[in-house]
Amino acid sequence: MRMRKAPALISARRAAALLAATGVAVALPAAAGAQTPTPSPGAATINKAGTSFLTAAGISPGQPVRVGASVGDYLYWSFTAAAGDTHHVAATVSLPAAASRKGDSTWTVEVFDGLRRRQACVAGAQTPVAARSAASVELDCELRRVRSWAEPWSGDPLPGTYYVRLSATELPEQELGLPIEVSLMVGVESDGDTEPEGGDLKQPLVPAVNPGKVLAEDSTPSTPDPAAAGDEEDGWFDRVRWPSPSSRWYWTIGGGILAAVAGVVGFALTRPRQRVG
Repeated sequence: MRMRKAPALISARRAAALLAATGVAVALPAAAGAQTPTPSPGAATINKAGTSFLTAAGISPGQPVRVGASVGDYLYWSFTAAAGDTHHVAATVSLPAAASRKGDSTWTVEVFDGLRRRQACVAGAQTPVAARSAASVELDCELRRVRSWAEPWSGDPLPGTYYVRLSATELPEQELGLPIEVSLMVGVESDGDTEPEGGDLKQPLVPAVNPGKVLAEDSTPSTPDPAAAGDEEDGWFDRVRWPSPSSRWYWTIGGGILAAVAGVVGFALTRPRQRVG
């Protein structure tokens, strides 16, 4: 005997499916609604990029970047973030001619904080795929708002230096070395609240690194420590730092005594006896 489904159950399922479809339709524009950053008035264009974290080219939010590179290069830039800022990284890669390419390629833009922790993107096409016939590929990544403090175990963004890395992750090997042109810009939005959680970070995470720069010596005279210098009236025995005994000392001394006893006993047992007569 076949059972018929209740009309109320069918209506509930149709309503749930309609809500799910509506939610997907609303969520997609929200994820793609990241605003494209615009250049700041009078900002000079940067025409260089680093090849590692230490050699990353320093840029400022709103400063355009335009640099020539090759397919397979890892390009690095760095910028400074403050508490309350929300950053958006947008990049465009002009690809080689379609006749010299062998297939599709995948590109990615990544952002790391001062401790080299990879930060999550909440919106934007972070890892797009460029078709073989495409003339360019666009990447963007919207970061979370920088916090003024966080727990040591969390990966929340904190004030300090941030690094942007642009690279190709998947592509035909024959395309390595082909020329490309990269345009990049970092936008920032701030609500003026430097302490959104009511806390404060004492020092930014790993300030900007200047490779090859020698730090100036501290000219402040150091105050001698009387305890370290010792009293002049004390003798040599009192100024020597004797090591504190540990279990290793006891085992060493005990092993030496046992070895000496074993040597004496062994010699007594094995030495030749003298005959009398």
